[in-house]
Amino acid sequence: MRYAIVALLGAACLAAACSNGQPSTFTVTNASVDPTYWCPGGANNAAYDLHATIDVRNGTSKSVTIDSATAELKLVAVKGNWLEKIGDRYDTSKVSYSPTSVDGGSSAAVKVTIPSACTSGKYGASASSYGDYEVTVHLTTSAGVFSITAKNQHQILAAT
Repeated sequence: MRYAIVALLGAACLAAACSNGQPSTFTVTNASVDPTYWCPGGANNAAYDLHATIDVRNGTSKSVTIDSATAELKLVAVKGNWLEKIGDRYDTSKVSYSPTSVDGGSSAAVKVTIPSACTSGKYGASASSYGDYEVTVHLTTSAGVFSITAKNQHQILAAT
């Protein structure tokens, strides 16, 4: 009877990936974004790249491909004159990322580039202003769809 219980526990542990203490799934953690972007004076919808980094762990035995990425920026705070209102959202599907796959049993830092834009008054024309954005990245992978919000916010500073 004791051998049957040990065998049962061993089988349960294998099913739960107990042997090495690592999760047997694909996980995304620890996302961060560029903290600040200084919008040039006199800019009108000027394009710039916002960068995010996401730690991924592939605890499966197979390679997981990242098929696509999208991002959402949500305005959470403002100071001064700002064109958008708190709660406004900006979604983009034109996000680039690397790597495009993560081997089984390995980890990687996924680098994401999110297109953004800013508008700013001319230098010295008005008081400074800023907008703080919460950034969420969505990854569609061969292991499922994952969403993660950056631990820090992205701030756009307008010219003074």
